[in-house]
Amino acid sequence: QAYLSYSNIAALTHLAAKPGWEITRMLDDIKIWTREEGEALSFKVEMQVKIPSHLAFSLLSDFTLRQQWDRHFLTCEVLQVVSEEEKIYYVTSSPTRGHESRDFVILVSQRQPCKPCEPYTVAVRSVTLSAVPPSPKFSRSEVLCAGFQIHSSTSGSCTVCYFNQMTSGVMPYLAANLDGSSKSIEDTALECIKFLE
Repeated sequence: QAYLSYSNIAALTHLAAKPGWEITRMLDDIKIWTREEGEALSFKVEMQVKIPSHLAFSLLSDFTLRQQWDRHFLTCEVLQVVSEEEKIYYVTSSPTRGHESRDFVILVSQRQPCKPCEPYTVAVRSVTLSAVPPSPKFSRSEVLCAGFQIHSSTSGSCTVCYFNQMTSGVMPYLAANLDGSSKSIEDTALECIKFLE
């Protein structure tokens, strides 16, 4: 478990630091970036939020609150509290056009910054739990690497960056969005800002 949680944080930090991010859309408080590498497509959503970074961190690290702003989350329950900084959740998501409902078993690791210049981190990856085998009602999907980095801007505002490295399992949610026919990422980001503020 210690290795999994370390690699969870490390994978997100590594993804965030990679070069080659291309900006695909800019709005007032939101920027959307994408990065392609082989079969993997990653995206980053940068949001300017008018609350202190520690508050954004506490709201975003509790995944049971996520249904309040992310319509892709149908249900979310805590399966296991591994430690103060790690929890395992079971998430179900609503079906998209032509695709069945999906479910995920995810480890969420949270870290406070060690130095003032470092961000707050909430990292997410799929794990396997024998207590939660795949169900015939859902298509079990995998999160490779996702999560938030929260950087302090001023005492009352922060920059929240959401990252997700896509697999084919999550692609249906994004395919429509990236060709511009739907604004699912943008809408979710706006809901997230509204929820935080």
